Amino acid sequence: MSNRAESVLVGLIGEGVMPSLTPPMHEREADVQGLRLLYRPIDLLELVLPATAVGDLLTAAQRMGYNGLNITHPCKQLVLEHLHEISDDARRLGAVNTVLIQNGRLIGHNTDFSGFGSALADGLPGATLDRVVQLGAGGAGSAVAYALLTAGVSTLDLVDMDPNRAAERAAELGGLFPEATVTPRSTEELSQIMPQADGLVHCTPIGMAAHPGLPLDIELLEPRHWVADIVYRPIETQLVREARAKGCEVLDGGRMAVGQAADAFQLITGREANRERMRAHFLELIAVEDAAAPELAKAAH
Repeated sequence: MSNRAESVLVGLIGEGVMPSLTPPMHEREADVQGLRLLYRPIDLLELVLPATAVGDLLTAAQRMGYNGLNITHPCKQLVLEHLHEISDDARRLGAVNTVLIQNGRLIGHNTDFSGFGSALADGLPGATLDRVVQLGAGGAGSAVAYALLTAGVSTLDLVDMDPNRAAERAAELGGLFPEATVTPRSTEELSQIMPQADGLVHCTPIGMAAHPGLPLDIELLEPRHWVADIVYRPIETQLVREARAKGCEVLDGGRMAVGQAADAFQLITGREANRERMRAHFLELIAVEDAAAPELAKAAH
């Protein structure tokens, strides 16, 4: 029997992934658990490769002894055709963000939906889930909507600026969850549906540093509503801040970011991650970024 310490090699394939906080989260958690883990970003933009190169990168990673890969935009759908096996949830979602490399086989999973599911359970325990309004039905929104319906939401109102996307997503989800009611909605309908909702989930770019602002009229929120945001840069979006000020229970986007990372860590290493420890580290990383931002802005001038 070998005395060599167990080691794990992980990668992240996608565009613009160099600033991702997932690699340091995985490496810190592994360090605490006494596990050697190296997590490398594999940035398509840096490598000047198209998204369709994901299959070649999977083959290369397999040959070089990687244990697993995270997959992000724009490869979550493109990766499907290159896998030997796909989990039921990832297949139903039509997207994979975690690939295990085991015994020469590539096995796809989706921890975006499970990450939001655990975030909701941990961050808003006991939240009423009878009727939920979701803003945004894009890629991340699909995983969140799937998680909400898996968690037991009986009526989901999907609001999107693109009515065709909202209708397509609602039809897909309605087929997967026939016991639930999934309805496409326009932003103009928010004033009618919010008074009937228990909670609001936000899945658009509004609130990010590059897209500041609010995704809806804050007056539509009541203290009885719970509010979840998936934007985590900044961690305190205007929506989270103003909803909390109105007395709403809130869930910041960091919870989902940590949830998906913790689930991927467990799949790849076989070890359970300590979610609260990972969240504490995540908040440290965000705080360092926030502190560096003014200095970087000064240096740019």
